[in-house]
Parts: sequence; structure tokens; C-alpha cells
Amino acid sequence: MQKAERIILGIDPGTNVMGYGIIRVVGNKAEMITMGVIDLRKMADPYLRLGHIFERVTGIIDAYLPDEMAIEAPFFGKNIQSMLKLGRAQGVAIAAAIHHDIPIHEYAPLKIKMAITGNGGASKMQVAGMLQRLLHLDPDEMPRFMDATDALGAAYCHFMQMGTPESPSSIKSWKDFAKKNQKRISGL
Repeated sequence: MQKAERIILGIDPGTNVMGYGIIRVVGNKAEMITMGVIDLRKMADPYLRLGHIFERVTGIIDAYLPDEMAIEAPFFGKNIQSMLKLGRAQGVAIAAAIHHDIPIHEYAPLKIKMAITGNGGASKMQVAGMLQRLLHLDPDEMPRFMDATDALGAAYCHFMQMGTPESPSSIKSWKDFAKKNQKRISGL
């Protein structure tokens, strides 16, 4: 049975600034609960930053009790050191969710932008503007750092994906897909 209310925590991983956004879903409507950033720029030690990420994400989870976490997958850049650092930050946020038995869903930046704006090449400003309209946010609720709206976008993207009948990860083979979707493919 589907739970009447779902809380989704969105995370935009970062090693300098990590964004988070939380939405409440009731039926087919979503509303923002909060969004913000974990500012790590004043911490020089990279391992202390990771510890701080774990503590803050754990605190957010304890405060808002999300049912699921949607996290933005790191994009593939040319700087391998930056990718490794970003992957560590993402891993620590994931570990905090695992520690609380929260299911994790990862979305590529392109998928999030596509789900929110219909354009995989949308800018951070375009994503923020569309989220402002979709979630009826006042201009004064919009954050200074776009990392927060990126995280809110991950949560909203997951909300939009919740309407799909089967997630691709639950289908093991084409035979399994056909078996689970006989009504959809019977006309073929």
C-alpha cells in the first residue's frame, strides 16, 4: 500500500558547497519543506569536510525523516582529482542515508534538467526558475547558492519518476519486462 505522504530529500553533492532540498509529496502534489546548503569552504582538511558532510546530512535526516533520498550523480569532467573528491562527498551523503535505511535514487544532471525544464542543457538559473514556478515559491525563498535548487531539483525529479509503473532497476531482463507489461505490449 502506498504511503499517503512521502518526504524526499534531494542532495546536490559538492566538496565546497553541498546543496539539500526536501519536498513533501501528498498524492500527486509536491511542496517544498526546506532547502539550503552545507558550506564547507572554510574547512581546509578534506577529511574533516567529509566528516562534516556525514554529520550534517545525518542531522537533516534526523530532523525531517525522509522516506527516500534522490542524489545527483557526479558529471564526468576532465579533472580526475575533482571527480574523485566529488565522488567521496557523494559517497558520504549516501552512507548517511544507508545508515538510516533510506532508499537512494541517483539521477544524472541531464535527467534532472530534462525532468524539470524539458531541456537537458538547461542552466542552473533555468532549473531554479522552473522550480520556483512548479513549487509556487516566493522570490525571497530562493537561495543565494544554486546548489540548493539543484538539490531540490533532484528531489522533484524523483517525485516525477514516482509516477512511472516500473522502475528500470526492478526489471531483470526483456523476458521479465514482457511478463510484467503484458497489457502494454499485447498490441504488438
